[in-house]
Amino acid sequence: MTTPQCKIGSGFGARSTARDVLRGIDLSGKLAIVTGGYSGIGLETTRALVGAGARVVVPARRRATAQEAVDGIDGVEVDELDLADLASVRGFADRFLASGRRIDIVINNAGIMRCPEVRVGPGWEAQFAINHLGHYALVNRLWPAIARGGGRVVAVSSGGHHLSDIRWDDVQFEHGYDKLQAYAQAKTANALFAVHLDALGRGLGVRAFSVHPGKILTPLQRYLSHEEKVAAGWIDEDGNLVDPTFKTAEQGAATQVWAATSLQLEDMGGVYCEACDVAELATSDDVLVGVRDYATDPQQAARLWALSAELTGLNAFVAGL
Repeated sequence: MTTPQCKIGSGFGARSTARDVLRGIDLSGKLAIVTGGYSGIGLETTRALVGAGARVVVPARRRATAQEAVDGIDGVEVDELDLADLASVRGFADRFLASGRRIDIVINNAGIMRCPEVRVGPGWEAQFAINHLGHYALVNRLWPAIARGGGRVVAVSSGGHHLSDIRWDDVQFEHGYDKLQAYAQAKTANALFAVHLDALGRGLGVRAFSVHPGKILTPLQRYLSHEEKVAAGWIDEDGNLVDPTFKTAEQGAATQVWAATSLQLEDMGGVYCEACDVAELATSDDVLVGVRDYATDPQQAARLWALSAELTGLNAFVAGL
C-alpha cells in the first residue's frame, strides 16, 4: 500500500523553533488567522508569523486577555470568537468577510484538553465541539476568503489521536464519558478534517495539513491536576519538568508554522506532520509516534465531514449550506 505519510527530509526536527523554520521566508502582505494565538504555542506562532512579515488576526473567547497578551506585537489584531457557539463563529466570520480581505493561512490552534464532562450548543460533548466542530464551522464560514487566498489550513491535532478513532456509535459520549477518550477522538477528528478539506480545496489551490506539535506544558493542561501530571511522569512533586521529551513553546509552535509556510510542501496536502516533517504511519500501538491509519483514511474523513455538515448545518462546498 502506498501512502503520502513519508518523511521528506525537511532539514528540521523536534527541537527546531518556529523562527528556525521561517528563516528566509518573507510573509509580507500575507494574512494569517490563528485561533488561540495569544497563549502557549499559539502566542509563539503569532510572534513568529509577524516576525516574518505577516499580519495576524487572533480570534479569542477572552478578548481582553488576548489583547493584553499581544500588546506590543505589531501587526496583530484581536477579535471575539467562541468556538463553542456557532452564532459567535458566524459573527466573527461575517465581520472578517465584510473587510474584503483574503486569507493566506489559517491555523486551527485553539482547543481544550481532558476537561470534565461539559455540554455545549445542542448538547455536544465539549472537546469534540470546540476542537473540531467549531473549527469546521469557522473554515466553512471563511471559505470565500480562504479560497481567494489559495493558501493553507493547518489543523492542530496531537499524538493523543493514537488513543481513539472516531466513536461512530457514540460520538457525543452520551453513554458514559471518558475525558481522555473524548480528547483523543477530537484529535483524530482534527486530522481527518485536514484530509477531506485538502481533497475538496486542492483544485482551488488551498492545501490542508494536520500536525502534532509535541509535548509542551502550556495552559492547555489547565484541567489536569498536579497529581495527574506527576503520575504521567511529566513533572516531579515540586512541579519541576522531568520528562526530557517536552519542548519549549517556541519549539512546539514550529511544526504548525512549518506546515503553514514551507515551500517543501507546495505540492502536498492532507498529511499529518510532526517534528517539522511529514510523519510516518505508526508501526506500534505502544508508542505515540507517527500517525494511525484511521486518522488518514479518506473514507473516514469524508464520513466525518458529512456528519459535521449535518450537525452544524454548514458545508461551503454544497449550495445552500
